[in-house]
Amino acid sequence: MPSERIVVLAHEKFPDGAKTALGVMRYGDQAVAAVLDRDRAGDRVADHAPDLDDAPIVASFEDALAAAEGAIDALYVGIAPIGGGFDDSWRADVRAAITAGCDVVSGLHYFLNEDAEFAALAADHDVDLRDVRRPPDDIGVASGRSADVDADVVLTVGTDCSVGKMTAALEIVAAARDRGIDAAFVPTGQTGIMIAGWGTPIDRVVSDFTAGAVEDLVLTAGDGHDLLVVEGQGTIVHPAYSAVTCGILHGAMADGLVLCHAAGRDAIHGYESVAIPPLTDYVDLYEDLAAPVHETHVVAGAVNTKSIDDDVAAEVAVSDVAETLDVPTADPVRDGADRIVDGIVDAGLGE
Repeated sequence: MPSERIVVLAHEKFPDGAKTALGVMRYGDQAVAAVLDRDRAGDRVADHAPDLDDAPIVASFEDALAAAEGAIDALYVGIAPIGGGFDDSWRADVRAAITAGCDVVSGLHYFLNEDAEFAALAADHDVDLRDVRRPPDDIGVASGRSADVDADVVLTVGTDCSVGKMTAALEIVAAARDRGIDAAFVPTGQTGIMIAGWGTPIDRVVSDFTAGAVEDLVLTAGDGHDLLVVEGQGTIVHPAYSAVTCGILHGAMADGLVLCHAAGRDAIHGYESVAIPPLTDYVDLYEDLAAPVHETHVVAGAVNTKSIDDDVAAEVAVSDVAETLDVPTADPVRDGADRIVDGIVDAGLGE
């Protein structure tokens, strides 16, 4: 049964600019009553994302209440803009949700609990404002204990942000479970936390404690499973986010890496002056950077072919990456993650 009946805020961004919305709708166990998007009001989810459960797209939270056939438990902020700020045009919808007695779940760097109006309204209406990007207060520095867990650890790493590291991780876990492997997803970003209901937002952790935060996650889950798939963040060459990537790499002490790439992308998104290096360079960068802490290897590749409409062309893009990396490779959404799990199992992991 769904854990919550929710409305997803994705104003002017659904579907392609609302990564958090799509992640929750595709992988979460919440029941989506409506999506908020002023630009597409009157449409339906199926008009734009036919692989997702259908729901109406409406202009406001009040419209969502009118369209809902039953109570709504929460409003989820389904947009994760660069910098994680709060757009004041969303204020009326958040206010309406709180007034209607709904919790509000946000992965923004802007904390709703620190907004005086929202905090007061939430207290008056006895609802929770869940700022999932707020890390716990008791994180320490890493001590190298991730290598001691019973589970094998696989980390998704990327050639850029927004190439599908979380998606790959979730699809790998599902495919591994289908084979009878006791696998678990370890979320490190706001969308993954919303989906899984636990985790730590690594990009909000003080730099000294980043690896320690990841280590805590691995230790929390590690002895209860045979395989952990840790959600990576950013990329090691990113001019803004490389520190987060390095912290996760060292904190997870992964036994294997899955290199994720968006087909056709040749520059860092939002930093188009920074070219994406050859894929083989990434293999060396990740493996060499990890080696002093915990030796690891790229065991599989994941290719995001969303930008390619033709199935044959997408298959060629995946094959090119497989040949370059010389490891099993697939688009985990288009093809499923079985070939990726092949690479993990062939490396002796998850057994």
